[in-house]
Formats: sequence, C-alpha cells, structure tokens
Amino acid sequence: MTPLMTSTKRIDVSGKGGGSTKPPHRLLSSIDYLQLIPAMILLGVGLLYIYSTGHQKIGGNPDLWKKQLKYILLGACVWAFFARVNYKTWTQWALVAYSAAIVLLVFVLLFGTTRYGAKRWFSFYGLFSLQPSEFAKPAAIVFVAWLLSQRRFNPNNLKHIFGVALAMGTPFLLILIEPDLGSAVTLVPVAAAMIFVAGVKWKWVVVGIVVAMIMIPSAYPFLSDYQKERVLVFLDPARNPTGKGWNSRQSQLAVGSGGMWGKGFMKSTQSTLGFLPKTVANSDFIFSVIAEETGFVGSVSIIFCYFLLVFSAMRTAAISSDPFGRYLAVGIGTLVFIHSAVNIGMTIRLAPVTGLPLPLVSLGGTFIVSMMAALGILQSIYIHSRSDNTR
Repeated sequence: MTPLMTSTKRIDVSGKGGGSTKPPHRLLSSIDYLQLIPAMILLGVGLLYIYSTGHQKIGGNPDLWKKQLKYILLGACVWAFFARVNYKTWTQWALVAYSAAIVLLVFVLLFGTTRYGAKRWFSFYGLFSLQPSEFAKPAAIVFVAWLLSQRRFNPNNLKHIFGVALAMGTPFLLILIEPDLGSAVTLVPVAAAMIFVAGVKWKWVVVGIVVAMIMIPSAYPFLSDYQKERVLVFLDPARNPTGKGWNSRQSQLAVGSGGMWGKGFMKSTQSTLGFLPKTVANSDFIFSVIAEETGFVGSVSIIFCYFLLVFSAMRTAAISSDPFGRYLAVGIGTLVFIHSAVNIGMTIRLAPVTGLPLPLVSLGGTFIVSMMAALGILQSIYIHSRSDNTR
C-alpha cells in the first residue's frame, strides 16, 4: 500500500539541524488559526460550564472554574512553548520523554494516591494532583513517530511492527493496571492510525481488524467487576438504573431534554438539581450539561469544533515536510478524535462509560496541560512545514 501522504524523505534523527527554537516567521502571522480558534472556543465553553455545574443546589463548588482557569493559563504557556520550538528537536528527546513517562507510570502504581479504587494520581499535599497517564499519551506518540521515521523502518516487517506494538503496549499495560481501561485503550487506535499512514499493506490492515474482533470479546473475562458491569449496562440500559446505570440514564435525559435551543445557561435541571452527580457533571459528562443548556444547536457546534481540530491535524500531516511530523500530526489528531468521540458517545449511549474526559472542556489540570502541549507540537509542525515547503 502507498502511504497516505507520499513524501519519501526521512528525517535526520541524528539531532543535527532542526533544533532551532526560532520560528521561521512571526508566530502570530504563521500559526494555524483553524486549530487555534476552535481550541479557544472549547476552552471558553469548558470554563463557562464548569462554572455552571459548580452551582448545584446541594454540594456545588462555585469556585472550580477559577481552578480550571489557572490550568488553562498554564496550558496556554505550554502551548506557546511547544508551538515555538521546532518539532524536529523532539527527535533528540523522544526516548527521554518516553522513558520518563514509563517511570512515572511505574511510580504512580507504587506511590500514587488511591481514589475510587484506582492508583492514577500523585497528590502534592492536597494542593494539586498529577495524572501520569495523560502525559504518557503524547510522550508515546512522539516516541512511536520517531520509531516510524527511522530510515530502516519497514511498516510491513513484523519485527518492526512488534517494536511499535511494544512501545505502545508498555504504557498500555501500566495504565491498564491502575486500572484505567479507557485511557489505555486510546493508545490502540492512535498506534494503528500512525502505522497505517506509514504505509502498511492492506492485508495487514485486514489481519489487524480480524485480530481486534477476536481479542475484544475474549478480553471480557479479564475485566474487573466494575468494568464488566459498565459493559453490561451499556448493552442493557435497564439492568441497573439506580446503580451503575444511573449516570448514563441521567445523561441521556439531559441531552434529550435540551431540545433545539436548550434551556438556557445555568438552567440545566439534571445538573443543578443533582440528578447528574457533581463528581461527573463537570468532567466525564460535561457534554450532557452543555447539550441540556444549549440544545441541539449548541451540541452540534461543539462537535463541529472538534471536527475542525481533527481536520487541522490531518491537514498539517498532509503538508508536513518530513515523515516524523506527518506521523506526529496523525497521532495527535487521532488522540483528539478518540477522546471526543468516545466521551460524546458515552453521554448518548453510543459507547460504554469509560471515564475519558472531553478534550479542552472537562475539568482536569493534567489533561488540559498535556492536550495543550500536544496541540502546541501540532502547531509547530504546521509553522515549520509551511516554511520548509516555501523555500
């Protein structure tokens, strides 16, 4: 199969050249606004509806939006840094970043804070928390992009594919042990998309699909009890409507009751009256609140913003001046797509409840910062590829 983007140039992975932090043009005149504008809209929407969900009648926290604003400001600084640095510099740091991510994933299993039966966070004296799995995703993408861009890499050589599988499989297993099945599973389609763009033959694509169809149902016996229950509730909504199925049911009611134009800002009855619990209304199920308050029109607008983000990533991949940038862009675009599609899907029962946050919208500091870092790298690919292509 011919690679999706047909450039045959291979990146210089020696670390010489491509390390300049000076952008080829002034940043404001060269950035990809097709990425920046929808990202800013999503960040603003998230801030508004975190404020809205903070005003529940019982146990609401009206100050959560201030915490989120701090994360957004930090994320903006991180985005600007990664956008300014030439993305080719990360070929020198790919292994270091990946190794650091693996070490953090091991350490969180040994020394992390347990919440809701899972060890996923480092808690620093109650001031803030750090979730290593969110940093592991972009680190793994950078490392796999570096592997795929090696001169001798052959996407149709099983040994080489095994190396990529091992690179993604290591963080996958460590995240799965926490346990965090949702975050772990996101790495699978990301790796598949990057390998596909590298030029894998169609016969291996078919083999991969068949293997996935066999492995997915056969993995069910190995799931934990609460994960099995989530699958069963997804298949049978009436199974446990007042227990594990409660959030999913209330989410559907919220989305459905929004109508065409919604009930208005801060008028979401499912959230305000606490039917959609405060523990998920501002994170996993924030799209439900947005849908109830802004209706079909608002919901479609949010989905369109994600479409623009993913489109901008694929457009950046298409114009990338080298394979490393192309694979990076595809990996980041796929990560945004998987997160948004699964999160929105679970709010309307098109997917099981997985706990995946909605990119740039859900409450969460580590996820905001890591996603902004990934988008900053994507922006750097766009800026420097345009410069390279016009020389």
